[in-house]
Amino acid sequence: MKNKLLFGLVLLVAFTSCGQYNKLLKSSDMNYKYEAAKAYYAEGKYSQASTLLNSLVTVFKGTDKAEESLYMLGMCYYNKEYYQQAYDTFKKYYTTYPKGSYSAESRFYAGKSLADSTPEARLDQSSTYLAIQELQQLLEYFPRTDKKDEAQDIIFELEDKLVEKEFLSAKLYYDLGNYMGINNYESCVITAQNALKNFPYTHYREELAILILRSKYQSAQFSVEYKKAQRYRDVADECYAFKVDFPDSKYLKEADGLLDDANKQIAKLPTDQLQELRRNDAPNNYGVQ
Repeated sequence: MKNKLLFGLVLLVAFTSCGQYNKLLKSSDMNYKYEAAKAYYAEGKYSQASTLLNSLVTVFKGTDKAEESLYMLGMCYYNKEYYQQAYDTFKKYYTTYPKGSYSAESRFYAGKSLADSTPEARLDQSSTYLAIQELQQLLEYFPRTDKKDEAQDIIFELEDKLVEKEFLSAKLYYDLGNYMGINNYESCVITAQNALKNFPYTHYREELAILILRSKYQSAQFSVEYKKAQRYRDVADECYAFKVDFPDSKYLKEADGLLDDANKQIAKLPTDQLQELRRNDAPNNYGVQ
């Protein structure tokens, strides 16, 4: 009996609340709606708040209330994880009110809305680039914002996602090898090198570097004879560079093995190719006397 009574009371409160909200929607008192929207927002009732704020943004146009309403509307969308709508609203805010009270916050959440909705690394990363751009503009326009550190951390995370995409592309080229007679190892090297050039501090550095080394070694192995000398020399160069850059690498044993084999292959080259190496690399470290 008590449970039925409690359930009835809950329904009564819900219906009463719902009825009050419907009356509120029909009300012509915009200030009352505004205060109600703020109350709903403070309580985390973002659906109710956003419905009211949508109607208030236009009504209060040109006033401080319109500015605050637009920002709260963006936050409602963000908290409900409607990231595209949040981004559009925050962008509208800082475009309409470039020096507004919430301009820095709007730029931050515009970037964060995009960042929180970026797809996995294998997919198109247009939104990732745009998120980075938004956050970089925040740091440019508001260098002292209290969101500075968080924005920078998000940028680093987004850049790592871009590098991951490049790494996956490079790895795909490597796995394809000489498929259908195409030297995909060269494409792997170019893709990985570009990633390192564009993002030199990524934590994918070591993975990209060993991929470059492996690809150069495979290219040398499958090369036509007249290119072998140059390509094995490149392998040796890459091995030395890798050992200097990553002295404690988990791939160090592999790099040593590739270097040893590259030197052995160079030593087996025909006399004319060895002489060419002497002319181009004297003194050298490739086992050529």
